[in-house]
Amino acid sequence: MSNLLTSRQAEELHKSLIAYLSSCGYTKSAQAIRDELHLPETTFDAPTSKKYEGLLEKKWTSVVRLQKKIMDLETKTQQLQHELDNATPSSLAARKNHDPTTWLPRAPARHTLQSHKNPITCIAFHTIFSTLASGSEDCTIKIWDHELGELERTLKSHTKAVLDVDFGGPRGNTLLASCSSDLTIKLWDPADEYKNIRTLPGHDHSVSSIRFIPSGAAGAPLSGNLLASASRDKTIRIWDVTTGYCLRTLRGHGDWVRSISPSFDGRWLISTSSDQSTRLWDLSQPDTNAHKQTFMAHEHVVECCAFAPPASYPHLASLAGLKKPPPASSSAEYLATGGRDKLIKLFSTNGICIKTLSGHDNWIRALVFHPGGKYLLSCSDDKTIRCWDLAQEGKCVRVVEAGDHFVSCLRWAPGVFREVGVNGEANGRVNGSAGGGANGVKEDGAKQEQIRCAVACGSVDLNVRVFSA
Repeated sequence: MSNLLTSRQAEELHKSLIAYLSSCGYTKSAQAIRDELHLPETTFDAPTSKKYEGLLEKKWTSVVRLQKKIMDLETKTQQLQHELDNATPSSLAARKNHDPTTWLPRAPARHTLQSHKNPITCIAFHTIFSTLASGSEDCTIKIWDHELGELERTLKSHTKAVLDVDFGGPRGNTLLASCSSDLTIKLWDPADEYKNIRTLPGHDHSVSSIRFIPSGAAGAPLSGNLLASASRDKTIRIWDVTTGYCLRTLRGHGDWVRSISPSFDGRWLISTSSDQSTRLWDLSQPDTNAHKQTFMAHEHVVECCAFAPPASYPHLASLAGLKKPPPASSSAEYLATGGRDKLIKLFSTNGICIKTLSGHDNWIRALVFHPGGKYLLSCSDDKTIRCWDLAQEGKCVRVVEAGDHFVSCLRWAPGVFREVGVNGEANGRVNGSAGGGANGVKEDGAKQEQIRCAVACGSVDLNVRVFSA
């Protein structure tokens, strides 16, 4: 008698064996087992044999299914253990209490927004409200309530693919800007049912990226009115959104300018290009002297860029081998770039590459620094969002499955100011979309930006996904 089976279980196993061998035509083997077990015909007749005939096979296949389930659970356990091994006490606390400074997105998405007919190319959060705009190759812009997960309206005016969108503009008067392969930039007024209030022509090719320049740029009293655009015509243009005039044109790139990103005070601008370079521009200087630095480290098209917020300076200074971080008042100390070489490069603005982050299996499409300063988020054509811990020398601590196809864009909801009496002050994005105050930096000793735990991405699978705490 087996030590593992009860007498009843052993009896059922023996009968199942005899029934299985009989049904397969192995009558001698079946009879031998019957004789050994002293099972006469009276106690194990034909109907009883029929009853046990398929039992052994059923048990066998269920065991195989259970083995597969066990293997899947073991894999999941390994992934969770990996997360635990790479977690810090602060990140564990964040998961439990949603500490905004260390919160990271986690699958599944809270909302999957579906309405576009073609791949999503760009997304942008409203500076104050729970509004999210998405642009697509279907030539439309969709306006969503990202907290409710509902479509509010569709904007139609572009005649070709919408390539980028951004919220911003003069204080107290937030606008939505969009740009397209139809060579135009359009301005929409959220306060007037998203009426198309102005079209800005001027670029000679597709307009690939636009960003409102935050208030506070040195020597630029109208900075809240300024919009920067990048184009396949190799130029960057700066526009006054109140008049629609192009104020200046920055030249230097030798190919398609793919993306731009302003510093939180609006003084600096970085741009990436198909010429495999990233350039740093000082907008307080005249056009002839605006170009300050060229970063050459990628071996393919540089798709995206982002200025590091001051809250990340201590971590990045450590990576750069500095004992003391730069002052938090400085707006352009470090930046990140991502390219088609599947690499993320971290630079100090003197042109030195301080770290290369590898892990993505395809083109990197967008980069976002966590407002808390500890992490960098990236999205890629490998269908994932990756979270890199700058305090652990840029170690990848989370991989979020973020789409069924290429993930094309990624944005973090801008922070909201506490103790703000006027709409314009919060809206003016004094700190830009990456936010200076979003990093916990107090401003004027009174206002402090509160981090919003919301991240959105768009994919070629036609879906916009919103991850929130």
